[in-house]
Amino acid sequence: MKKRKLKKRIKYSSLYYFVRFLIFFSNLLPRKVWLAFCGWLGKLAYSFSPKPRARTIYHLGLAFSGEKNTHEILEMSKQVFVMLGKNAGEILRSLKVKSLADLEKFLVTEGLENYERAHAKGKGVMFLTSHVGAFDLQVTNMALRGLNPNIIGTALKDERLNELLFEYRNAFGAIAIERGKESVRLFKVLKSGGSIAILIDQDTKVKSRFVDFFGMKAATPIGATVLALRTGCAVVPTYIYLGEDGKQHMHILPEIPLVNTGDEETDLIVNTQNFTNVTEQIVREHPEQWVWMHERWKTKPGEEIR
Repeated sequence: MKKRKLKKRIKYSSLYYFVRFLIFFSNLLPRKVWLAFCGWLGKLAYSFSPKPRARTIYHLGLAFSGEKNTHEILEMSKQVFVMLGKNAGEILRSLKVKSLADLEKFLVTEGLENYERAHAKGKGVMFLTSHVGAFDLQVTNMALRGLNPNIIGTALKDERLNELLFEYRNAFGAIAIERGKESVRLFKVLKSGGSIAILIDQDTKVKSRFVDFFGMKAATPIGATVLALRTGCAVVPTYIYLGEDGKQHMHILPEIPLVNTGDEETDLIVNTQNFTNVTEQIVREHPEQWVWMHERWKTKPGEEIR
């Protein structure tokens, strides 16, 4: 037991100081060179991370069975790691961003009118996003625009890394909230016309229901659906990806209409499925920028938290 704890402590300490070094190093190089370097680190990770690599290949094979051949799956799996490296590098480099003007040098925002239309209803806005691209950059963008989003996420296992993440997410007026905590606060934020950002594209230990994702049943968090049904807030999907033009592109999509039949269980499943359909479409458009190493279909029927 002591040996295991020591190994874990060494692992997380090494990772923490490596991240600190990357943060320091990230702004010493031109952005283009830095992203190329981070893409190379992604390639390196692909070669030396057998379990995440195997999971990525397996999940891509499941999702695109009948659509892509073995060679295409393998090539895409390599690109997943390259893009993960580049997008992670972008987030690290963005820690030095101080203003919206700085951010707009490399990030383009599209669909802001969809947020404004939803916000005008006065019932609050839930940004429904996913682990596509440099997804944390969306929080920076929202905060620098004065939206002050409450971002809900899962805490990291290492306190120091978790502190770094929370410092980043709390910059410029955003408020980081650990998943499963301060639920009352979230209701109040939405009821007062504020905004929150939430991700539902991973299999986590929270209340879930099974819905279809890439044609397979996937345990999906229902927190977003519960909040939306109880507050009547507007649910606005967003996503970000690194484009071929070398810029980050954040899209704010039109509001997803809520289905409210009065049957609680039906409404939970139907709305969660509708939210997931949008996520799947986004992932299909940018499959190389999603986290395929995550065990999205891990939970089996009967194992979900209800």
